[in-house]
Amino acid sequence: MRNVDFVKPAEDLRRTLLDASIDLVATEGLEALSMREVARRAGVSHQAPYHYFTDREAILAEIVAEGFQQLRAAMVSAAGAAKTPGKRLSAIGRTYLAFALAHPAHFKLMFRSELVPAEKHKEAHACANAAFELLVSSVDEVVRQNLGKADPSLVLAAWSLAHGLATLMLEGKLKEQVGDSRRSQIAAAHDALDAFTRLVEG
Repeated sequence: MRNVDFVKPAEDLRRTLLDASIDLVATEGLEALSMREVARRAGVSHQAPYHYFTDREAILAEIVAEGFQQLRAAMVSAAGAAKTPGKRLSAIGRTYLAFALAHPAHFKLMFRSELVPAEKHKEAHACANAAFELLVSSVDEVVRQNLGKADPSLVLAAWSLAHGLATLMLEGKLKEQVGDSRRSQIAAAHDALDAFTRLVEG
């Protein structure tokens, strides 16, 4: 195997290591992730990852931060295309689901706080908060329009619904209810998200 850690530019190699880590988690599970295995998959010397990440946890923190950044960017884009508060909330819920299905390795790590402690990884924590605040503001916009005041319990309900649907789909738990077709499962999940929006809208 050719070692490429002194051939590729630093940023390219960092990206290669992250991509190898994400692929490893996606295909073999979190327990398979180690600095040595990441190096092997990336085609670099076993010491190369340590030039960019202090340890395994640092790689996980980078994946978590990246995941929340990508999720927030996707939600901002979806919300920007919607014309009413209710449609923005539904769009954000659908985007949350789509992100989970498209990036399962990121998604499964993003909510494992025991693996990436907030007090040790400030950037990952800040990225998570920024994504969550977008959800909060979207729910509040709909609720204030109809109730005249914010309701934190509805924020929790909205997040729980979107996250629960995403998790159920990733774990294959919707098949008995709506069939094996991914299209039918997504449609059912969208219906549930839209139903919640209608309830909040009153």
